[in-house]
Amino acid sequence: MSDLESQLLVSNNEMNKLKLELEKSRQQATAYELLARDTEKELLEFQKSIRETAIQQEDEVKSLLEKMKKDSADRRKATSKAFKAELETIQAAIEAAKETVRAKDVAYVRRCEALQRSLKASESASKTWRQRAEMAEALLSKKVGFGENDDEETYVVNGGRVDLLMDDDSQKWKLLTNGPRRKIPDWMVKRIGFICPRFPPRKTNMAEAKLSKFKSLELPKPDEVWSIAQEKPKEGDTLVEHVMEKEIIEKKRKALERALQRKTIKWQKTPEEIKLEPGTGTGREIVFQGFNWESWRRQWYLDLAPKAADLSRSGITAVWFPPPTESVAPQGYMPSDLYNLNSAYGSVEELKYCLEEMRNQDLLTLGDVVLNHRCAHKQSPNGVWNIFGGKLAWGPEAIACDDPNFQGRGNPSTGDIFHAAPNIDHSQDFVRKDIKEWLNWLRNDIGFDGWRLDFARGFSGSYVKEYIEASDPAFAIGEYWDSLAYEGGNLCYNQDAHRQRIVNWINATGGTSSAFDVTTKGILHSALHNQYWRLIDPQGKPTGVMGWWPSRAVTFLENHDTGSTQGHWPFPRDKLLQGYAYILSHPGTPVIFYDHFYDFGIRDVITELIEARRRSGIHCRSPIKIFHANNDGYVAKTGETLVVKLGHIDWNPSKEVDLDGSWQKFVDKGSDYQLWLRQ
Repeated sequence: MSDLESQLLVSNNEMNKLKLELEKSRQQATAYELLARDTEKELLEFQKSIRETAIQQEDEVKSLLEKMKKDSADRRKATSKAFKAELETIQAAIEAAKETVRAKDVAYVRRCEALQRSLKASESASKTWRQRAEMAEALLSKKVGFGENDDEETYVVNGGRVDLLMDDDSQKWKLLTNGPRRKIPDWMVKRIGFICPRFPPRKTNMAEAKLSKFKSLELPKPDEVWSIAQEKPKEGDTLVEHVMEKEIIEKKRKALERALQRKTIKWQKTPEEIKLEPGTGTGREIVFQGFNWESWRRQWYLDLAPKAADLSRSGITAVWFPPPTESVAPQGYMPSDLYNLNSAYGSVEELKYCLEEMRNQDLLTLGDVVLNHRCAHKQSPNGVWNIFGGKLAWGPEAIACDDPNFQGRGNPSTGDIFHAAPNIDHSQDFVRKDIKEWLNWLRNDIGFDGWRLDFARGFSGSYVKEYIEASDPAFAIGEYWDSLAYEGGNLCYNQDAHRQRIVNWINATGGTSSAFDVTTKGILHSALHNQYWRLIDPQGKPTGVMGWWPSRAVTFLENHDTGSTQGHWPFPRDKLLQGYAYILSHPGTPVIFYDHFYDFGIRDVITELIEARRRSGIHCRSPIKIFHANNDGYVAKTGETLVVKLGHIDWNPSKEVDLDGSWQKFVDKGSDYQLWLRQ
């Protein structure tokens, strides 16, 4: 019995354990069921959120597409509008030319008519003279009796009439010579007839006539008398061309006046203004890029040399020359033999002649030197072009080892790789020694005054410092060009990172070189389209390199890469005048592009802006104060004597509380720009 009870007890215990396990399983099942429901709920919510996100993204894509379509349509309309405007301008120019031709034709016709009238009048006068001469001859040869005192009388010709000069100079003889004004009475006719005028004796024969002191009238032949009828009209001798000639003379007068002022200022310069530093020049430089991408197609040095005097008169102080060395590419940016200066632009003799012409006009000359890369002359045994020729016969050890294309054996590059040619390793002592000797040769033997350093991103600025200190240029500019910051296809307002990279490179050169202010160029592309707020940073300074280090900022709008026939980054054509008004009225060193000055028809406008910069004494370190920068326009004062306004903002100096003094408007281009100078 006790065994059964014990077994029953064990069975009950097991039963209880099974119940507990069952209960536990039920609880777990309930928990899993709740978890499954929560998971299902979360899955539904996740699917819902995915659908909503997809719908939102689809809406955003649609809106973006709509915006792109709208922008494209706006751009198309703007382009069409600009094209129509340009077409209208061309048509207006054609109409003006036609009107000028018509005016010339009308003036010519009128001149011909006047000449015909003058010819008729001259012929009539000649006929009258001939008749009067015949009458005088007949009168003098007529047989008349003479008195005793014949020697006392003589005669003169007066306007075709014979005036008898007698001792008795009475009214009778005046009436005889001049003729009556009214009918002569009979009694006066009798008295006049009674008096016998005394004439010179009649010549009986030719011998007597030759010996006699009385001579017949010898009138000049018609071809010996000047007459307007015989004058031929000169080519282009019209009123229109007289006006044009007057304008040309006035322009030349102003140019000569500016040249005289420049000469006077040159003699009056202080030692600080004459002193040259490689990073800034004199601080008042205005650089002219003397070529474009297609200049190599002509004898460029011979074309550029005659322009030296014109550039100097216009206010230019330095001329940037194309690369002078022999090059695989005709433009000069793929150099091979550095000492061979017979290039596509001309011979070394023509180069020296052009440099001499610039020096004669007190212009600095900047050579475009390509130090980052060099094209080889020969292939190595394994077929790679890495053996250089000429005077600088380098091998693969002069090429950076991380150049992926040319199997260099030098040290790693200290900058960005240029993939089209072997990148030079500037850490090699022999390379730096050869480059310094070459730069000094260009300075001392050829005649360059300074450098424009191509692709300065390709090697460290510390090497640039070494090269500049060795060659002592009057001015040096580095090309450090990389991309600005964009967001969603639009230019970012904050470009501090971009300008910091340029400033870092200038710092690496120890300030011995300036650099192109690529930041300012990129900002101007957008700012001049009614986004003038881009031209001021949170500290109230300009937003380019000009705002941080103006003495080392070289401002420009276009060059042979961004414009010309390459057009990698062209400046808006309709904003060129505003762009030049900005860079020529601000600190830094402005650059003027050849195409704009000589081919775009805005030379006089640029010259006027240069004159404003000269008169106000602006230099690369001039302080600047920005008064306004918004969607309507931009207003700033540079130095103490110049104020510039861009855009259609309603402003003049009298409206500015913080602007004292008396100001006179110097340039007025309406809503494009206006300049005032302090009186």
